[in-house]
Amino acid sequence: MPKIPGISPDQAVRVFGRLGYQITRQGRHIVMSNGITRLVIPRHTPINAYTMGAIARDADLSPQDFKKLL
Repeated sequence: MPKIPGISPDQAVRVFGRLGYQITRQGRHIVMSNGITRLVIPRHTPINAYTMGAIARDADLSPQDFKKLL
């Protein structure tokens, strides 16, 4: 069972926005970047918990840190 819950794309954008990521492109997916790392967030509601865990890992976030930012 994943430690990160499945959330909506809007919640994911809010969390990564707090970390300094900005939306660079939108379409079927939301692409966010902080100048170094690029994150691709699908527009599924809810985002699969395993997918959300992989996106958080790409942003160097542990499951505990991600939950704190929710």
